[in-house]
Amino acid sequence: MANETKLPITKKAAEPAFAGEVWRPFESLRKEVDRLFEDFGGDLWGRPFRSLARLEQNVAKQIAAPAVDVTETDKAYEITAELPGMDEKNVEVNLANGGLIIKGKKKEEKEETKMDYYVSERRYGSFERFFGLPDGVDADKIEATFKNGVLKVTLPKTPEAQQPAKKIEVKSS
Repeated sequence: MANETKLPITKKAAEPAFAGEVWRPFESLRKEVDRLFEDFGGDLWGRPFRSLARLEQNVAKQIAAPAVDVTETDKAYEITAELPGMDEKNVEVNLANGGLIIKGKKKEEKEETKMDYYVSERRYGSFERFFGLPDGVDADKIEATFKNGVLKVTLPKTPEAQQPAKKIEVKSS
């Protein structure tokens, strides 16, 4: 019995996780439901509605980020971005700070006039994506094309980067 530890053992009644605080699961649920209703413009108790502008801005930001595919071939890297509803004049591709920057702005205005109503809508948004350039890209030969709402940026590899990898045999010692 050399490993025996003689420490006093005391048993106490279970205490709440935070002293003086009682666990109220429905209280936290109610707060979350209140917050959810406030985010969508009002609450259950008739208090004034908040503006939906914040919600609309969040949705616009999510929509504005383009879907992008990045692929690698033996001779180049390719970045393909889907930009539906945009023209090439609204898209900008720059090379700066060791990376490629793709920017775009979209502005759409629509007016409709009928005998008994008039509707005017404006939608706009912008995005910016940064892609760090890997080693071996020939920056002087980067090309960008735009067709049918799809931007394709080709980043050709230098001749040194196009050489196949050399396999080194692992020997036992």
